[in-house]
Amino acid sequence: MTHDSVRIGLVSISDRASQGVYEDRGLPALEAWFGDVLANPATFVTRLIPDEQAQIEAALIELADVEQCALILTTGGTGPAPRDVTPEATLAVAHKVLPGFGEQMRAVSLKYVPTAILSRQVGVTRGGSLILNLPGQPKAIKETLDGIFAAVPYCIDLIGGPYLEVRPDTIAVFRPKSALRPAP
Repeated sequence: MTHDSVRIGLVSISDRASQGVYEDRGLPALEAWFGDVLANPATFVTRLIPDEQAQIEAALIELADVEQCALILTTGGTGPAPRDVTPEATLAVAHKVLPGFGEQMRAVSLKYVPTAILSRQVGVTRGGSLILNLPGQPKAIKETLDGIFAAVPYCIDLIGGPYLEVRPDTIAVFRPKSALRPAP
């Protein structure tokens, strides 16, 4: 079976990691998760940038408009601290806001930590790109993706992206019957 290829933008947002103070763990965690779950051949377009709203906005616009990434995931910068501006940057470049993603990400995280209520994660579209803000820690990235990815492929279908498929025995993706591709 041939799977559509997909371009995925991955943006790790951290002042210290972007300055080399410590090694970024967000990008490797994202790539590992997709390696375990996604059946499609994927090209990852990565960025490691500081918590600067203008730089985050520029990266998201470039990944959506120039790099044509169907899915863009950010990691980090979603808390209440003064330097946490990822949601503001994401909303600033959004064409449509998808509140259900933020609600579900917080609901998933609340199963693990009570401080999930401090998260300000959002999900939006920009043209043919779905942009999701994820937590910064590898364990939380996996938990969150495990809890929301069932809806991601159909969302990407609806905005004109590639048909995403997962490896057997990983995530149960949901699509309405009318959106399913016939088996080969």
